[in-house]
Amino acid sequence: MVDHGYAHKLKAGKPGSPILFVLHGTGGDENQFFTFGSQLLPEATIVSPRGDVSEYGAARFFRRTGEGVYDMADLARATTKLANFAKTLAAEHEASEVIGLGYSNGANILANVMIEEGVFDRAVLMHPLIPFKPKANPKLEGRGILITAGERDPICPAPLTQSLADYFNAQKAAVTIEWHSGGHDIRQNEIAAVERFVKA
Repeated sequence: MVDHGYAHKLKAGKPGSPILFVLHGTGGDENQFFTFGSQLLPEATIVSPRGDVSEYGAARFFRRTGEGVYDMADLARATTKLANFAKTLAAEHEASEVIGLGYSNGANILANVMIEEGVFDRAVLMHPLIPFKPKANPKLEGRGILITAGERDPICPAPLTQSLADYFNAQKAAVTIEWHSGGHDIRQNEIAAVERFVKA
């Protein structure tokens, strides 16, 4: 489907059920987590947008100028766009709760929407990288956030993951962090943590 600004897949759930947005990593697409989202919350509306930026043919949600160096103007554009997309679809489907799940680049745009605008009641950030100091957002108080990460992730260094968790804790969000001993790969303990968090 192409409307509301993104090419996306959508599975409508029951009216009044949660809406779950699943956001792919660099080079993924709207199929990467769509089935996983449907398995996590079978009753929910599942929405999986495709990033609207191409980096040498790989889909992303915002531009960067190098590994871990963000195009901040494009990040601002993308953040506003995704926030509006999520709010519009949540209203259309009369969602009881707005949940986001993102991996890598998808986690980064989801984290920045939370930082700038809130929007999501709960969020799963898998291997996020926010390489700047976020602004305070008191609206994040009480919102549930799960961060999953690899202790030896070369793309998202563990200290930066921890500083993001510390930021959300400072905003009084309800933060859970799940580590594994590897790198930028998704491991079984992460999947189990996501299942526990989303179904709670």
